[in-house]
Amino acid sequence: MNKIRKSLKALGLIVSKPYLLNLILDENGIWEKYARNSYPGLPFLKQINLTDLLGSFNETIAPYEYLDGGSLPTDIGLLKALARQIPNCAFFEIGTWRGENVANVSQVAESCITMDLPDAEKVNLGMTDEYISQHAALSRHIPNIIHLKANSLTFDFNSLGKKFDLVFIDGDHHYKGVLNDTQKVFAHLIHENTVIVWHDYAFNPEKVRYEVFSAILDGLPESHHSRLFHVANTLCAIYFPKPAVTNKSGNLSFEVTVKAVG
Repeated sequence: MNKIRKSLKALGLIVSKPYLLNLILDENGIWEKYARNSYPGLPFLKQINLTDLLGSFNETIAPYEYLDGGSLPTDIGLLKALARQIPNCAFFEIGTWRGENVANVSQVAESCITMDLPDAEKVNLGMTDEYISQHAALSRHIPNIIHLKANSLTFDFNSLGKKFDLVFIDGDHHYKGVLNDTQKVFAHLIHENTVIVWHDYAFNPEKVRYEVFSAILDGLPESHHSRLFHVANTLCAIYFPKPAVTNKSGNLSFEVTVKAVG
């Protein structure tokens, strides 16, 4: 009901002030202008194919629920394949949601930590009990996953006392949140070979989400920008510390088997 009330209120504002609709439609365009003006040589990230990045790509994604707000199968497959290639992989994630991502990664990583807002903060944001109960539903029972309840804006990342091999940033997708998470991850959680993946760099695999893109670029030293890529067929941007070859294989197609398990 809370979502319905908010939607009706938003529709009422648009009816009374039609210009607000244009603001909503133009928001990505505004962020695109910001990114292009701030980084004129980098209007978007170079694409890299999954097979160029990983050598081969053949992952089974389970659990997967095909519900709102989740990752694409290729997004989760990217994370799982990256973790599989790292011996004794230590994985850190900002933004748990239903736990699909970390549940899959936990099958091939040695240890996983996933950070999500405390329930009290979710209540303050207007989330319903039903919505809150869905968080970590698929991951809370898995023994090699630590569920950390904290706000990344205020959390002391040094308190974790370790570096991670693979980091997934999938929390607040507004500029302030992505900028904060990017800066803090790079300041406190990485070693020289750490791979970082950002979710929702794109609205879909062919349309850049420029608010997130701008925050990624602003959050990193420009010397690191050459190591950023958009992984083709995914919503993800990646920071890959090793040299990588782009656009070697052309467009990929995929074989998909869908099986209901419960």
